[in-house]
Amino acid sequence: MFPHIHISDSLNLPTYLLLCSLAYCVCLVWLVPRAKKLNVNRNHALDISLIIMVSGFVGARILHVFYEEPSYYLNDPMQVFQFWRGGFVFYGGLIGVLIGCYVYIKIKKLSFLEWADFFAPMAPLGYAIGRLACFLNGCCYGKVCDLPWAVNFPNVLPSGIGRHPTQLYIVICEVILLLALLNIEKLKKLKTGSLLFIWLFFHSVGRIFMEFMRDDPRGDTILNLSISTWISFGFILLSSWFLLNKNNEPTKSV
Repeated sequence: MFPHIHISDSLNLPTYLLLCSLAYCVCLVWLVPRAKKLNVNRNHALDISLIIMVSGFVGARILHVFYEEPSYYLNDPMQVFQFWRGGFVFYGGLIGVLIGCYVYIKIKKLSFLEWADFFAPMAPLGYAIGRLACFLNGCCYGKVCDLPWAVNFPNVLPSGIGRHPTQLYIVICEVILLLALLNIEKLKKLKTGSLLFIWLFFHSVGRIFMEFMRDDPRGDTILNLSISTWISFGFILLSSWFLLNKNNEPTKSV
């Protein structure tokens, strides 16, 4: 694949980090006109976006270090800080974002659910770009298959064998979710917070299917299921509870 972009003999940019940075920038560019369209406080939106960037980065790194490769980092702790070499878990980042944003929003006495709806469509957009980064990096690859669209990941042994491009499967799912959320958002009687939990539900369902098709090392399993699969089940239950629950958080101005 294309794990690095060659700039010069002494400079190579890691494609994964470059596209992940692009995902954040694209969402940030969208944030300003979206804030104006929905008549929300732009300063709060920018502050929360910074919380998302920092807490997401830290959370994604922590789950990778402590779950996927604990022995590796225990032997060489300084490797924890060499994040440009890769090593992030999306669900760790998502959990970090939810915690970080919840704390900040509550301190500011705002509505968590209203801000969740504001940022919800950006989740599938950012995630889709992130999975494109995985595809170009050659990580998060799928099991061997002989389908017409099977992809050969040169850095994966044995080489020369077609595999499911699981990264692209989830990109397609997230693009569909993005379009769906933008249309659902137009409904007038939508329960506050629904956009986030609709995305969280269907994202988790798609993630479970992707986890069963993946073939890359992801740390120890629990009852033969990856940690991401278990977290997906948890988010499905949480989302179902919220969407079926008639109670709601009191509305406050964002």
